[in-house]
Amino acid sequence: MCKEIVKNPEFCGKFTFPVSLKQPGPRDGTIQCYIKRDKSTQTYYLYLCLSSAVIAEGGKFLLLTKRYSRPTCTEYTIFMNADNTSRSSNMYIGKLRSNLLGTKFVIYDTQPPCNIPNVQQSGKTSRRFYSRKVSPKAPSSTYSIAQVSYELNVLGTRGPRRMNCVMHSIPASSIEAGGTVPSQPDSVLARSVDESFGSISFLKSSIRDRSIRFSSTRFSDISIGSSRNGGQSLGDNDESKDLPLILRNKAPRWHEQLQCWCLNFKGRVTVASVKNFQLVAATQPSSAGAPTPSQPAPAQPSEHDKVILQFGKVAKDMFTMDYRYPLSAFQAFAICLSSFDTKLACE
Repeated sequence: MCKEIVKNPEFCGKFTFPVSLKQPGPRDGTIQCYIKRDKSTQTYYLYLCLSSAVIAEGGKFLLLTKRYSRPTCTEYTIFMNADNTSRSSNMYIGKLRSNLLGTKFVIYDTQPPCNIPNVQQSGKTSRRFYSRKVSPKAPSSTYSIAQVSYELNVLGTRGPRRMNCVMHSIPASSIEAGGTVPSQPDSVLARSVDESFGSISFLKSSIRDRSIRFSSTRFSDISIGSSRNGGQSLGDNDESKDLPLILRNKAPRWHEQLQCWCLNFKGRVTVASVKNFQLVAATQPSSAGAPTPSQPAPAQPSEHDKVILQFGKVAKDMFTMDYRYPLSAFQAFAICLSSFDTKLACE
């Protein structure tokens, strides 16, 4: 009997299993989603758009986030199940944590990055697990996979926020010709597919996060993977190859007639808001100067002009989120969540 091979979103553009939430989006198009905000419960819902309408109800539920205000930070915990928001369950798949000012964010995943060998884990955990689905051998850690930062607007000039995203789990070479995004080990994916729609438990890691101290001047020092991990040394070629992908917001244009900053969202955003943004790949600086015949040529400018993620307001408490390769739904959702915090120092 012939069985049809199920492809991931990168090649089919569809969500086939829960594991697809952490796989890259399509290369030749975008996956259109929308986010609903419930201010009364500090809850955010991510849905997959099932129609071409900008404002449409009845989408397919994908992820849920609960917002918690701490004395020194804000946390957004992300779950795969709207009815189970316990961090001791396997529905918990990651989180977003901010600094005190809400200008620096770290995205945590319950699965270790695949492109960083010997990634360091946090210490032992005293958290008890009550779910039968959690493996006793699962590492009790979360892993920093990306950083989102908003530039301070010291002079108070008019204009949109300026943001940068350092995607540690995605190499900069992924957007070049023939580039790929490291995927989870086959054992993890196989286990995820087997348990997909039965329990929706494709993540077996635990939930104790690392303790990281934020500083407005030393935030760039927070890292999870470098050539020093495991005592390994990398050559110049390997080091440049392993540089993380950096995303920056696309610069808007000033519209003289409307007297405002404008971006072309192609009809997917209808309400002006400081939260609206488009992210493109930043040009990677070359430390070795001009490329030699033995070094690969830089990516074409067109690759850096493609919008990888766009987010914007369409109604009260309703926002659209469209993303494409190399981001996953989980990563795109976490980045968009960072835009909801009030940032007086950036506006």
